[in-house]
Amino acid sequence: MSDASIALNRFGLGARPGEDTGADPRKWLAGQIAGFDPRPQMIAAQVPSTRVASDLADFYERQRQIRQAEGPRDRQPQQPPAMPARPAGAQPPMAEGGAMQDMQSAAPAMQPGMQPSAKPLYQGEDAAMMARREARRQQQQIYVGMVSARALSAITSPTPFAERLVHFWANHFAVSADKLELVGLAGTMEFEAIRPHVMGRFGDMLNAVERHPAMLLYLDQAVSIGPNSPAGQLAARRQAQRRAGLNENLAREIMELHTLGVRSVYTQADVTEFARAMTGFTVAGLGRGAGARYAGTADGEPGSFVFAPRLHEPGTRTILGRQWAQEGERQAAAVLDHLATHPATAKHIATKLARHFASDDPPAPLVARLEKAFLSSGGDLPTVYRTLIASPECWAPQPAKFKSPWEWSISALRALGTQQVQGNAVNGLLGQLGQPTWKPGSPAGWDDVAGAWAGPDAVMRRVEAAERMAQRARDTIDARQRAAQLFPGTLSTGTAQSIARAESPGQGLALMLVSPEFMRR
Repeated sequence: MSDASIALNRFGLGARPGEDTGADPRKWLAGQIAGFDPRPQMIAAQVPSTRVASDLADFYERQRQIRQAEGPRDRQPQQPPAMPARPAGAQPPMAEGGAMQDMQSAAPAMQPGMQPSAKPLYQGEDAAMMARREARRQQQQIYVGMVSARALSAITSPTPFAERLVHFWANHFAVSADKLELVGLAGTMEFEAIRPHVMGRFGDMLNAVERHPAMLLYLDQAVSIGPNSPAGQLAARRQAQRRAGLNENLAREIMELHTLGVRSVYTQADVTEFARAMTGFTVAGLGRGAGARYAGTADGEPGSFVFAPRLHEPGTRTILGRQWAQEGERQAAAVLDHLATHPATAKHIATKLARHFASDDPPAPLVARLEKAFLSSGGDLPTVYRTLIASPECWAPQPAKFKSPWEWSISALRALGTQQVQGNAVNGLLGQLGQPTWKPGSPAGWDDVAGAWAGPDAVMRRVEAAERMAQRARDTIDARQRAAQLFPGTLSTGTAQSIARAESPGQGLALMLVSPEFMRR
């Protein structure tokens, strides 16, 4: 691979027709740090998380009214309808019932109690199911629109290196839109908490992500109550069927995935103490019943972050060998700031960046260089990116990475000169290829190694997709010329001959899209 081809494909998202890195590909990449637009038109046009949360709150209110109308007769125990998606291995939610029901309404995801909605109720025996189906349809429309906006931003962006970094961080701070509560919110986290900070400091991005409703609901922070908090003590005095409980999911994933790294410097005791410090971090406006009013979460714009003192576990915490005596929200905020610049965090982030831009087996010298840049700058991400651009390991001439389905799809659409996309088409393509947007199914996100994507069946799906794309091009693209443009100084003789010998322009284009040069970066 030439330097120009590496800049376009390994650092960028694949070349567009006529795209030129200029005489200095490294300078072209560095210029994107300042030139990145965090809110291009297609992103700015999407609904914000507050609007999505308002729609969810309406759904919760309809569910509450349906339950009231049905009465207690023959009601089977069920998971509270507002329970967020639960990652594998999570503890089951607290059951509804008795005095506990009031306390659960203090946490929005547990027991909503919204003001009456003007929207009509669904009548009939399956009213609750019909309401859920309508809510999912509504949220799915939002989701598809956001997938389309994300894809169009990546396809048309003049700063593809910066867009790749957005996708990297969205996968680092992964949420999964598999359940109703996250369908519409997953994309808003990328747009609101990641894009604005991708060219800033890691600590600012970390704090924005951990306060976003998508993360708070996905990892159950919104239902975490300190056992010795006023809310926890009230529940205990009422002898609830199950005591209001501490939920460690978010605290664990912050340490294990977002900052320090798995099996690094923290212990289970640190996770528990951090979870105690984080009690009170929750979401406003999703419940307005007595419990939510008691907790202080009823007021505020739906979906906005709120700290609820009555849910917070009091006392000094001991985390990573340090004492944290701050009160209220400042306690967890101080721990987050400490984690953001911890040496273990620097190593974890450096290793993931090296894996993404250099090799499935991250080169140790590159990791050390990125780690040093992270620590010396206090987590300033542009400093880390410039170190990445300047590192020779990232410019090795042999293709080092097998593209994920997302990367391949975006690079194919860029190569074809696509200017518009249909949301359902992009969503269907990525589902067929095995990487539906914002649905990794785990807080760990999608794997970033060839073994996850290079199987025979996965490759055959790309071949089929390439053939459909080529058919839609309707013989308007000369694959011989286009391949030379996309891979300057890189196109192999074998690939060039295969394209030239194709029986039709469409077949030549399909061959280009599944060539070794196109599959790897």
